[in-house]
Amino acid sequence: MKRLVAYLLENLILDFQGDLTLDMVRDYLRDDNSPEARAVLSKLVEERGVSEMMIVLADCLQEYLATGITSDVVVNQIRTYAES
Repeated sequence: MKRLVAYLLENLILDFQGDLTLDMVRDYLRDDNSPEARAVLSKLVEERGVSEMMIVLADCLQEYLATGITSDVVVNQIRTYAES
């Protein structure tokens, strides 16, 4: 059973429902003047959209499926993405 569960966790695909746009991100971050928010927005503007961030985020969060994806984990992964 452990091997089966390990296989399933290793091959699980994480995806996001809905169509996130750069305008939506701008709206969500409108009142957030933190360095993190500015860095994420700057990176997304540089990349001309959110597609790359969504792919990278889903890929990075996959390793947390076994232990849990929390708000802190997502924030840390977005921060890492923005700094890359």
